[in-house]
Amino acid sequence: MIHLKTRILVTGGAGFLGSHLCERLVAEGHDVLCLDNFFTGTKENIGHLLGKPNFELIRHDLVAPIFLEVDQIYNLACPASPIHYQYNPVKTTKTSVMGAINMLGMAKRVGAKILQASTSEIYGNPTVHPQKEDYWGNVNTIGPRSCYDEGKRCAETLFFDYHRQNRVNIRVVRIFNTYGPRMHPNDGRVVSNFIIQALTGKDLTLYGDGSQTRSFCYVDDMVEGVIRMMSGPDDFVGPVNLGNPGEFSIRELAETIIRLTDSQSAIVSRPLPQDDPLQRKPDIGLAQQRLNWQPTIQLAQGLEKTIDYFKKKMRDPAGNGGTT
Repeated sequence: MIHLKTRILVTGGAGFLGSHLCERLVAEGHDVLCLDNFFTGTKENIGHLLGKPNFELIRHDLVAPIFLEVDQIYNLACPASPIHYQYNPVKTTKTSVMGAINMLGMAKRVGAKILQASTSEIYGNPTVHPQKEDYWGNVNTIGPRSCYDEGKRCAETLFFDYHRQNRVNIRVVRIFNTYGPRMHPNDGRVVSNFIIQALTGKDLTLYGDGSQTRSFCYVDDMVEGVIRMMSGPDDFVGPVNLGNPGEFSIRELAETIIRLTDSQSAIVSRPLPQDDPLQRKPDIGLAQQRLNWQPTIQLAQGLEKTIDYFKKKMRDPAGNGGTT
């Protein structure tokens, strides 16, 4: 396990997943540097940490180099929802690729251990189900989602080349759909979309017929998996899938959220976006074997916590929703 005085950099630390990771690391007593340019992250997400003596916030864009002395780097910086990463696709690719180069260069210089938050999107629209780490994917290189998919794939390449060429101590995790408190309410992701629509009495919009499937991992489970990977043995660099193998159709998710919110909303269909994967489910056998990790929070339980967060957020938009 990591020692008490570890100095840890979390890029994208004011985002959804990054803020939960910062919170956990601060609670464990580490010196945490949170780096974010606030394109999708918010100060509200980490506001409750700002007064902590072992937490520091740095406003910086990862596309530009930065020089810090750290022991560990969690590289989470990148817009992760289609609405955000398609808003400026060139910037998205730069963040993934140049951000990886800058962070790997730092890790090389200071001898830090570095973890890359990769994504299930590197598998594209998979022809193999469930997806295992040895599957190379089925990805469109020129579509509207390619800036994210290919950026993350290139980042993985860079991590392994720095590992082989420069012996940088790397870790690579492929994160599947994650949800929970502090999700951005307007990020276009299906869980936050459905919850906001249900709570405001609007129709829940399915893309396609809703038969496409996803696997949803609650954020606390994901943070545990990411930390275990960073703290694990040096002979296990990944890539490793982290996600919840429970598979649900998008229609099932919509019906569950309507039930949990006691909403009168209807379900309506819209055309399926280009390159939207029809199936997504992780094979987590490797994480179970090497990290002794698997999710413990069931979908309904996690959705209730997330719904409670959005209820509070809607009651007090400028208040303490980020501290839940």
